[in-house]
Amino acid sequence: MSTLNNFSLEGKVVLLTGGAGLFGRGLVRVLAGAGATLILASRDVEKLRVVAEEERAAGASVQAEFLDQGDEASINGLHQRVQSEHGALHGLVNNAVLRPMKGAQGTVAQWEDSMRVNATGLMLMHRVFGAAMAEAGRGSVVNIGSIQGMIGPSYELYEGTAIGDMPPDYFFHKGGMLNLTRFYAALYGPRDVRVNCVSPGGFFNHQPESFVKRYSEHTMLNRMADDSDLGGAVVFLLSDASRYVTGVNLPVDGGYTAK
Repeated sequence: MSTLNNFSLEGKVVLLTGGAGLFGRGLVRVLAGAGATLILASRDVEKLRVVAEEERAAGASVQAEFLDQGDEASINGLHQRVQSEHGALHGLVNNAVLRPMKGAQGTVAQWEDSMRVNATGLMLMHRVFGAAMAEAGRGSVVNIGSIQGMIGPSYELYEGTAIGDMPPDYFFHKGGMLNLTRFYAALYGPRDVRVNCVSPGGFFNHQPESFVKRYSEHTMLNRMADDSDLGGAVVFLLSDASRYVTGVNLPVDGGYTAK
């Protein structure tokens, strides 16, 4: 097998939670382009069906499924459907996120909703799908984290804008994701299942010009990410090219956290 073939996802069945949002749509395009048989799952399955149809029109194998990551029965139901049709997954990308808190003074109920999906639900995704991979003796899990799980907020970036009130739940569960990654990497590693995390930095999404300028100056590449910047790292971690890589966190942030 050539070196480039090691990066291919041909013949691999990959579940991507989310898929229609800022990170997700770019990931769908890249993973489908790498040859994966791709299953998209989220609560908004109608949006996912549109995405799947677009990718199938380009020749990819993509299907959409319903998933409420805050509901254990929904996670188990998705697993049963996937297992029945495809067997154990080759790859799982935990990209779905719920962001109910809009600032530091968000309600306790919003915090609890966030933890139900982003903490408990994330754990169950590892437990249910990861255990099936471990039983099959192979697989790769990639968690989509954030640099906000690695560092504290930089409030000075937001001065003069309306986007400066940071929610604590996001920092909490993205930080927890890093050590959950290490936990399951250790648990499943002896059965040849790898678990890694990718922590993207800020994506350009038409934020105020002053914020974009200040943020870009904090990076080494002097720009924010676009929707094509995350997928390469995820393909690498799903592919056989990274078969001796597990338990790591890979920042994809233009050098923000290294500066």
